[in-house]
Amino acid sequence: MTRTALIEQIRSKKSFLCVGLDTDLSKIPAHLLETEDPIFEFNKAIIDATKDFCVAYKPNNAFYECYGVKGWESLQKTVDYIPENCFVIADAKRGDIGNTSKYYAQTFFETLGCDAVTVAPYMGEDSVTPFLEYPDKWVIVLALTSNAGALDFQFTTDAKGEELYKKVLKKTAQWGTPENTMFVVGATRAEGIGEVRKLVPDHFFLVPGVGAQGGSLEDVANYGWNDDCGLLVNSSRGIIYASNGIDFAQKARTEAQKIQLQMEHILKEKGFIG
Repeated sequence: MTRTALIEQIRSKKSFLCVGLDTDLSKIPAHLLETEDPIFEFNKAIIDATKDFCVAYKPNNAFYECYGVKGWESLQKTVDYIPENCFVIADAKRGDIGNTSKYYAQTFFETLGCDAVTVAPYMGEDSVTPFLEYPDKWVIVLALTSNAGALDFQFTTDAKGEELYKKVLKKTAQWGTPENTMFVVGATRAEGIGEVRKLVPDHFFLVPGVGAQGGSLEDVANYGWNDDCGLLVNSSRGIIYASNGIDFAQKARTEAQKIQLQMEHILKEKGFIG
């Protein structure tokens, strides 16, 4: 999916919502455990219930890989089931030296058919650029995360007082373009979103942490907005686990619609839609 197509979807659906498919067998409704592929059956119902209100889905690979071949099959079936007009992000957080990254890119872009993959930039340019060789595919670079451990490295400063996350942002932005590179910026560090936006004014951000993790959608929009919206806000647990009963899909739909309506208000307020 190109940047233009993504922006068109945001306008059309009046939403910049990404639904995270972090499917945990210990949390899904018990009746699904009797099916042949509980993970896929759960994802299928969630997708059917939320596809009107979101522009992207983000399966987190860890929740699939832990089941070996069967988990990969569930992931492939899930990716294949997602509507073509939705942006598909493999939340894999890969990043290794050139030849290895080349095959990671092939895995997620050719074999699975995802639009984007999250990448850890710690090993530098040759660990990221193989992902950038695919036309109309996206690299989503970890930039400023909202976990407690982010303080261990991301905010350390050099002799000039520059935080490491800012150095990572400025460097990685040179390897790609706003047409093929996004950045992960956690919602629980609202002012940090503003700092990141100053450094990369034109790029899209993938923003986790809204909802169950306590991030504010309004703060994300105020600090992270650009002329093209520039935001994909992810919600996982708050939507997909809104209920663990028979009504789980309907409850997920209700929660997704609530967020979409908030986003529609923001998009109108910003003059992005009429």
